[in-house]
Amino acid sequence: MNPERRDSSEALAGRTILAVFAHPDDESLACGGTLARLADEGARVILVCASHGELGSPEGPVSNDELGRTRTAEVREAARALGIATVIVLDHPDGDLRWARIAEFHADIVMAIRRYAPAAVITFGEDGLYWHPDHIGVFERTTAAVRSLGIDAPALYYVTMRQGMMRTIVDAATARGWTPPRNGFWSLAPDAFGAAAQPPGFVVDVRDQVPRKLAAILCHRTQMGSGHPLDQIRDQDARDWLGIEQFQRAPNAAARHRVLEELGRPWGE
Repeated sequence: MNPERRDSSEALAGRTILAVFAHPDDESLACGGTLARLADEGARVILVCASHGELGSPEGPVSNDELGRTRTAEVREAARALGIATVIVLDHPDGDLRWARIAEFHADIVMAIRRYAPAAVITFGEDGLYWHPDHIGVFERTTAAVRSLGIDAPALYYVTMRQGMMRTIVDAATARGWTPPRNGFWSLAPDAFGAAAQPPGFVVDVRDQVPRKLAAILCHRTQMGSGHPLDQIRDQDARDWLGIEQFQRAPNAAARHRVLEELGRPWGE
């Protein structure tokens, strides 16, 4: 173990990290590598998922309670792959997280912070990875909840996606013979991912955790469908394309800990 890794292990051992996302699968795609690395470094990782994802299907929104139950099982399976200690699936309405039950959602996040006393909270950046309204709602609610704690607030980090990453993955899969769905992968144009992200403050190298990140993504079978651009991806390509995750730290002078910076390096280095 090199000195840098030993130092980060000492800094993170025994600490709790709370990740707050909208739907089952957000955690794996957005920052599954970082969550796995945090667990490897000795941190206790807690995942709060705001909804069961009952509207989500690769073909577009279809309200289905059975789908929500299946997706809940999938996120628990993905959590085991990543080393997440605890999964909390809330019952807020998929598709309406930005506008429905605002006070209740705010209280749920505050209570989770007070219960688990995390050193840091991770959630979406203001672009919601690709301007997904539910993701933006989670960004807004989590930011408000953390700020409401004043001097007791933990450090808050926003995860963003590297612009062009999904386009690279889709183009490579197409070259292998994969046929993109009519509405795009996850009903989205690949260029939407990360298109509006602000430059990150720092990045985390998760190349060693990529096999587990990919395994966690593939646990979300209802979202991946029978064919997807990550199918049969080469190991080196996966490390190159999924092995760096980027973050911004929210302005919060009260937060004393610089937790994720223990793992990362400034963007551009």
